[in-house]
Amino acid sequence: MIAKVSSVRKTVELSQRFYFEAAHTLIRDIETESSRRIHGHTYEAEVTVRGQPDPTTGMVLDLAFLRAHIQAVRGLLDHQFLDEVEGLGPPTLENLCAFILEKLGSEVKCLAAVSVWRRASGDRCTVSV
Repeated sequence: MIAKVSSVRKTVELSQRFYFEAAHTLIRDIETESSRRIHGHTYEAEVTVRGQPDPTTGMVLDLAFLRAHIQAVRGLLDHQFLDEVEGLGPPTLENLCAFILEKLGSEVKCLAAVSVWRRASGDRCTVSV
């Protein structure tokens, strides 16, 4: 089967979402007792790739390939105590984005952005390449 290819080369963004459950502590400038105590969140994340679809496959990136690499990173974070995840640093949203970006970046060449958020508290961070 031949993929449908437009005569106009278009840049496409493709995203995959996932979640992980994790606990952490956090030392903050504005100290609150609840931040210093171990507590957990449901984190949601989205990985976005950007590029031009391959003329043969019609895909920017095979989602099965992306999902496999996301699953490996998710395994490093899901049901973990984030304070102890090697290479993460303080478990902030900013560092979680950077960590995911770093872990995926060597394998996923067309990586464009990583977002991490906590729906319950309304916090979100996005790092773009």
